[in-house]
Amino acid sequence: MRIFNTYGPHSRPDDGRIVPNFVIQALRREPITIYGDGSQTRSFCYVSDMVSGILAAMLTEGTAGEVFNLGNPDEYTVLQFAEAIAGQLGSDAGLVYRELPVDDPVRRRPDITKASDRLGWQPVVELRTGIDRTADWFRQILSIEAPVGR
Repeated sequence: MRIFNTYGPHSRPDDGRIVPNFVIQALRREPITIYGDGSQTRSFCYVSDMVSGILAAMLTEGTAGEVFNLGNPDEYTVLQFAEAIAGQLGSDAGLVYRELPVDDPVRRRPDITKASDRLGWQPVVELRTGIDRTADWFRQILSIEAPVGR
């Protein structure tokens, strides 16, 4: 299996990945850090969707030795994602830009056609729902209070 940008509860807060970084910065009302100009793209797959894809690949007859791309094909620019996270989590701290690492991919979007056709698999958790669940978990482990009305 080729696994693409999985996120959700139980991510390490300090692992340096885009979802934990953006969510924690937004929850703490810190500026969200974007590397480069934010035009590079990413796709985000909620952990329960990834687990169901892995199980489907393991338990479907005739898949031994096959390679499946598992991830969510919905693609966002890093800037779109940062703005969505800030808006959804109520952060108005803005964005800060840093230099893009030289090995950072410009585009990251899985083609899940084979997984869909052969495994009958595709992600079902909406990004907004997954981000809410992830933010709730980080609030709990980092003792960050939810905004009033949430």
